[in-house]
Amino acid sequence: MGKMDEQIIVVKRSLLFDEAGNDLTFQGTEQNRKAVAALSKRMAEHYRVMRRGDAEENPQFKQPIPYAVLKKGDHYFTYKRLGGGGEQRLHGKLSIGVGGHMNRVESAADFEQVLKRNLDREMNEELLVQNAEPAEYRTIGLINDDQTEVGKVHIGVLVAISLPVDAEVTVREKDKLEGSWKTLQELSDPSILERMESWSGFAIKTLQKQ
Repeated sequence: MGKMDEQIIVVKRSLLFDEAGNDLTFQGTEQNRKAVAALSKRMAEHYRVMRRGDAEENPQFKQPIPYAVLKKGDHYFTYKRLGGGGEQRLHGKLSIGVGGHMNRVESAADFEQVLKRNLDREMNEELLVQNAEPAEYRTIGLINDDQTEVGKVHIGVLVAISLPVDAEVTVREKDKLEGSWKTLQELSDPSILERMESWSGFAIKTLQKQ
C-alpha cells in the first residue's frame, strides 16, 4: 500500500469550525483555553478516517496533526527538511515542530490518547530521543493556516515537550532531516524566521508569549 492509500484521521471543516452556528474559525495560533477545548472536543466527536490521497486534495476536511516542539533548557530542537523527505512542498524549510498524520487507534480510551500515541510514533520514526525521562507534555494551542496549500487541509495541535537537560535528540533519517539546537532569540532572528515553514513561524510567536 502506498502512503497516499493510508487511512488517516480527518474532521469535516464545517463540523470543526462552525458546528451549530458557533463559529470558531481562526488563522494563526489559537491559545484561548475555552476555544482550544471546544475545538478539541469537536475533533474528538467528529473525526473519521479517509484515504490520505483524497484528504490532501479536499479542503472540506482538516487533518489534525500533533505538532510537538522539543525544549531543553533555553534551547529548542530545530531541523531542516532535506531533499530526501516525502513532502516536496516543505523541502529546504526550517522547522521546530515534529509530528505527522494520525491513524485510528482502536484500543485508545479517548481522542487525547489517540493523539498522544500517534505523536509518540511520529517522534520515534523521525528522532532518536535518549534520557528523556521525565518529560513534560503541554498543549499550548492550535495552528491553522489557510493561506498555504499544505495548511488548507491540516490543523495543528501545538504541544511543547520539556526535556531534562541531559536528554539527547538526533534525527534518524539523515537524508531527510538535519537537526540542531537554537535559542528562542536565535529562532526569532528575521534571517532564520523567514526560512521557517509557516506552522513553525506561528509556534515561535506563541513561544514568545509564554
